[in-house]
Amino acid sequence: MSRVGKKVIEVPAAVKVEIIGRQVKIESKGKKIEHLIPEGFKAELKDKSLCIIRPADDRESRSLHGTTRSLLNNIFIGLKDGFQKKLELHGVGYRVQMKGKNLSLEIGKTHPVIYNTPEGITIETPTQTEIVIKGIDKQLVGHVAAEIRGIYPPEPYKGKGIKYSGEVIRRKQGKSIA
Repeated sequence: MSRVGKKVIEVPAAVKVEIIGRQVKIESKGKKIEHLIPEGFKAELKDKSLCIIRPADDRESRSLHGTTRSLLNNIFIGLKDGFQKKLELHGVGYRVQMKGKNLSLEIGKTHPVIYNTPEGITIETPTQTEIVIKGIDKQLVGHVAAEIRGIYPPEPYKGKGIKYSGEVIRRKQGKSIA
């Protein structure tokens, strides 16, 4: 039995929820997010609470039950508070800045790397070595952070590269002269 899937999602007063078949449309303060629930599942709105009902008790339905409920709950959290990820640059001369809506990364290559910011995401650079990614969609915020980190992931010998804030990079010893 999915314990997470059984929990109801409390809908805040300022949020409007519309269920059309498998499509769940959630709107708050001019922001809209749509989510398609899996085949067979039902979403019911009762007394300002959203409940997910699974079609059967088979293994696949049980596994998707909690996941579906968590994804919908993340939408409500994102509309209320939003999500953010922080990245740090490590390396001599490495810096980052916003040029309009694009992110310009100077990370030791012959030319600056330009990253185009997708819709629904805001990127801030409080200092030259920090990147803050914000948005209401948790999956999109994490995806953008992973793409930016993937441009130059931290290497284990000197620790240079782009890493998540708080991420620990295991360092290797390197060559030793015998």
